[in-house]
Amino acid sequence: MSTLQLDYKKFHRRARYLSNQWKNDPELFQNVDAIALIIGDDDYENPYRKSITLQTWLLGLPIFQSIMIITQDKVTVICSQKKADIIETLKQGDKQVPIDVIRRGKMTAENVPLYGPIIKQLNNKRVGVIAKDKFKGKNMDEWAKACASFNKSFEEVDVSTAISSCLAEKEEEEIKLIRTAAKLSSNMMEHFFIPEMSTYIDEETPITNDKLSDLTENALEDPKMAKRIRFPPEIENKEDVDWCYTPIVQSGGKFDLRSSAVSNSEKLYPGAIICSLGVRYKFYCSNICRTFLIDPSKPQEKNYEFLLEVQNRVLDSLRDGVKIREVYQKAITLIKQKRPDLEKNFTKNVGFGMGIEFREANYVLTGKNTRDLKNGMVLNVSVGFSDLENPKASDERGRVYSLMITDTVRVTNDAPIVLTADSSKKLNKISYFFDDDEDQEKSTKDKTEEPVKKRSAAPAVKKEPTTAKSAVLRSKFRSEDQEDESREQKRREHQKQLFAQKLAEGIAKFSKSSGSGNGEVKPVFRKFESYRSETKLPREVRGLRIVVDKKHDSIILPVYGMAVPFHISTLKNASKSDEGDFVMLRLNFLTPGQAGGKREDMPFDDANATFVRALTFRSADTHRMAEIYRNITDMKKEAVKKEAERREMADVIEQDNLVFVKGKRPLRLPDVYVRPQTDSKRLPGELEIHQNGLRYQSIRSDSSFNVLFSNVKHLFFQPCDNELLVLIHIHFKNPILIGKKKTKDIQFYREASDIQFDETGNKKRRLYGDEDELESEQEERRRRANLNREFKQFAEKIAEASDGRIELDIPFRELGFQGVPNRSNVLLQPTTDCLVHLSDPPFLCITLNEVELAHLERVQFGLKNFDMVFVFKDFHRTPVHINTIPMSQLDNVKDWLDSVEVAFTEGPVNLNWSMIMKTVNENPAEFYLNGGWNFLGTGSDDEGSDNGSESGSEFEMSEDDFDESSSDDESEANSDVSEESEEEDDYSSSGEGNN
Repeated sequence: MSTLQLDYKKFHRRARYLSNQWKNDPELFQNVDAIALIIGDDDYENPYRKSITLQTWLLGLPIFQSIMIITQDKVTVICSQKKADIIETLKQGDKQVPIDVIRRGKMTAENVPLYGPIIKQLNNKRVGVIAKDKFKGKNMDEWAKACASFNKSFEEVDVSTAISSCLAEKEEEEIKLIRTAAKLSSNMMEHFFIPEMSTYIDEETPITNDKLSDLTENALEDPKMAKRIRFPPEIENKEDVDWCYTPIVQSGGKFDLRSSAVSNSEKLYPGAIICSLGVRYKFYCSNICRTFLIDPSKPQEKNYEFLLEVQNRVLDSLRDGVKIREVYQKAITLIKQKRPDLEKNFTKNVGFGMGIEFREANYVLTGKNTRDLKNGMVLNVSVGFSDLENPKASDERGRVYSLMITDTVRVTNDAPIVLTADSSKKLNKISYFFDDDEDQEKSTKDKTEEPVKKRSAAPAVKKEPTTAKSAVLRSKFRSEDQEDESREQKRREHQKQLFAQKLAEGIAKFSKSSGSGNGEVKPVFRKFESYRSETKLPREVRGLRIVVDKKHDSIILPVYGMAVPFHISTLKNASKSDEGDFVMLRLNFLTPGQAGGKREDMPFDDANATFVRALTFRSADTHRMAEIYRNITDMKKEAVKKEAERREMADVIEQDNLVFVKGKRPLRLPDVYVRPQTDSKRLPGELEIHQNGLRYQSIRSDSSFNVLFSNVKHLFFQPCDNELLVLIHIHFKNPILIGKKKTKDIQFYREASDIQFDETGNKKRRLYGDEDELESEQEERRRRANLNREFKQFAEKIAEASDGRIELDIPFRELGFQGVPNRSNVLLQPTTDCLVHLSDPPFLCITLNEVELAHLERVQFGLKNFDMVFVFKDFHRTPVHINTIPMSQLDNVKDWLDSVEVAFTEGPVNLNWSMIMKTVNENPAEFYLNGGWNFLGTGSDDEGSDNGSESGSEFEMSEDDFDESSSDDESEANSDVSEESEEEDDYSSSGEGNN
C-alpha cells in the first residue's frame, strides 16, 4: 500500500506564515520559545480542539497519538512508524522548514527515553500549549512518565489566542472548501429536510424530532440520496464529507438556541420548527439554520420579518476593520429603537468565527469582544428570539415558540458574502398553510403572497382564447360579450391585488430606513495617490519646472517654490494661448460645486477643505510649453480611455476553473457556430459538457472558452421551425470576457437552411417536377426535425449535468408579438420565466421576476401601435422600452402579463422615464407612501385610467424629448462610453477655445 502524500508546499508556506507572525508579535504568543501540540487518541465526542485544528491546518489532516514541537526555526514530530512515513513526505520543495521525525515503537519502556532530548531542550523555557485540551492515550502516558523521569522544568503558557488569530484569516483555498461545504449544507436543507418535514406535516404522519434528525443525518451517507441532495461537482471524494454535528430539529414549545442543543424525543409539532445543520468538507465547517412557520399568526409573521431585519443589520456591519462588539451593539440598538419588547428574548451573541474549528471561542460576536474583523474571516452569523409567546395557539405546545436564522458568511473589505444564500429565508418561503379554515379566509391573500414556483405562460392563454389576433372583429352573441366582460373583470381584479401587493412590499421595504439610503449608490469622492512620499518624485522636479510623469499618471507643478503633484484624473482640461513672446498654459481641475457641469456635483465630504480650481503658467520657452501641452493632452486622453474601459468591465467576473470529465469521453455537440463570433472568420467548433460547465473548442486550437454552470442564469433552446437557425442560448448572471469582449449572452447554433445541402444527391437531373419538389420538402422537414431533436437533447443534458441549477426554457412562439426593442422590428417570444428575442443580435432577455411593473404607452383610439416599458425592481437599472407593438396584439399582451403575475398600467402618452426613476430613487420611501405606481393609473382596464394619466402629466415627454428617446434605450455601458467621449471632446475643444 502506497504512503499517503501530504501537500508539502502548503505545509511549508503555512509554517513560515506561523513563524513570521510569531516573530512579528511575540507578545501575542506570550513570548514563548516553543509551541507543543501533545495529541492523544481520537475523541469522537469532541472533535474540535485547538491542538487538532492547528495540526490539521499545517498537515491537511489530524495525526493522532503524536507530539509536535514547533519552534521559530524547525518542527519536531514524535509519532509511530507509519505516521512517520507520512510526515517524511513533507521533506521536499524549496524554502523548506526543517523537520525532525522521531519514530515511536510499540513498547512503552523503549519510547520513554525518546522524549528525553526534547524535554531537556525545553527545560527552563516558556512553552506554549493549549491549556483546555486534555487527551488520553498511550503516548500521553509515555509523555507523563518522561516528564517525571527527566525532571521537567519548563513553564507552560496558554497560546490558544495567538493560534486563533493566525488561523482566523482564511486563504483562498480554505474559502473554496468552506464555500463547497456551505453549498452542500444549503442543498441538504432545501432538497432533503424541507421536503421531508413538509410531507410529514401535510400528511399528518407522526414522527419525533430526533427521528427526523436521524433521517437527515443518514441521508448524507446514503449513496441513493446523492442525486436528490445534489452534491456539488467540486466534491470528488464523498469520504471527505462529514457532519459538523448531528442535525438539530426542535419544535413543540421546547427550544434551545445554543449551538450545543440536541433534538428531543417529542413528536414534531406543526407550529414553529427550527432546523440547524452543518456539513464539513475536508475538515472545514459550515452551518445553516432556518425556522419554518406552520399556519403562522400575524404577530409571528411580524416577529420573523423583524428578525430578518436584525440579521440584515448585522450583515451590513460586517467588514474588514470593524470591531466585533460594534456588530452586536448595532443589532441591540435596532431592537431598542423598533422593538424594545424583544430585547430580553434576543440571543446573547450573533454568532462566532468558524473554520476547521466549528466554534472559535476567541471570535464570538458579543458586545464585549474588542477584536477586529479581518478580510478573509468566515463567520457563523446567527440571530434569534427565544421563548416568545403565541396567545392565539390552539395547543399548549404552540404557546411558546422561538425564531432563529443562521448563515455562513465570509468577511470582505466591502459587503459580506453569504455562502448559504441558496436556501431562502424569506417569509413566504418558510411559511406553510395547512389549515383549511384559514385557507378559505386567506384565499385572496394567498394568490398574491405565495411565490409562483413555475410561471407557465401557455396554459393561461389557452384557457382564455382571445380574438385580438385579427384586426377584424368576429360577430358575437350576447353570451360571448358577457364572457369577455367577465374575463376582463377577473383581470382587473387580479391587477388590483398585484398593485396592492406591490404597494405593501414597497412600504415595508423602504419605510423602515430614512430617505434615499435604501441601497442607493451615492457618488464618492475618489482619491488618487501619485506618490507615496517625496523621495519618489522624479529628479527633474528639483529645477522647479513643470514635469509630466507618464509612469505615475501625474503632472508635477511648481507652486510657491514647491513641487506639487496632481494626478491626471483630477484634471478637467488644459488650454494653451500665445500672448506676444510668451505662452500661457492654463490647467482647469475638477472640483465640487462647479456650475454648468454635465454630471452631478462631485461629493464633498469635508466642508472645510480647499480645492484648486485652476492654475496658469507663463513661459517664454514656446517649444517646451507646446511639448508639455501635447504630453498633458495625450496623457488625459489615455486616462479617459482607461476610465471608460474600467467602467465597461466593472461588472465582468472571472470564472473559476473548469473541472474536466475524467475517465470517459465528454458529451459533445459537433459542428456548431458561436455568436458573438470569437474568430475573425466564421469557423465551426465543438461544444462539450464537463463536470461544472461547458467548453467550446473551435477548429482553431487557440480559440476556446468555458461557461460555468454557476454563472448561467437562463438556458434556452429555440427550434428551427419557421426560423433559419436551431440554437442553444445562454444568458449569464454576470458578464464574462470571451477573448477580449465583454459578453452577457452566448449562443451556439447551426443553420437549417437548405443552401448547405445538395438535394439531388450529386445526381444530375434534366428536369424537376412536382415529385422532386415534394421530395425536397420532405427531406427538409426531416432535416429540421433531426436538428431540433439533436439540439434539444443536448440542451436537456446540459440541464441534467448542472444538478438542477439550470432549467431548460423554450420560447412559446404562439404567444409571440412583434416589437422594436432596439432598432429593428422583431418577434418577441415569452418563455416560462422570460421575454426573449434570440434570432438575431442584439439579443433581448428580460427576466420576469426582476420586473416591478410594465407600462403600456400610447394606448388610445386611432393609433395602430403602442409601446411597452418594463420597470425593474432594481430602480437604478434603466427601464427597457419595446416600441411599435401592433394594437391588434394589445389584449394578447395584457393576458400574458396578467398570467405571469406582472402588474401593468397603461396611458395615452409616452413618459419621461429618466425623470420618473430619478424621482423614485431620490426618496423611495416617500414615493411608496404617496401611492407608489398608482399615478400611472392602477387597474389598466379601469375607466379612470385617463385620470391616472393626467396625474402623471408632469412626466410626459415633449416632442423634442420623444425625438431623442432612442438615446434613452441604449445600454448603460454605451451611455458610459458616450459620456467619456463627450468629456474627451470637451477637453480637446476647450484647449482650442482659449488659444
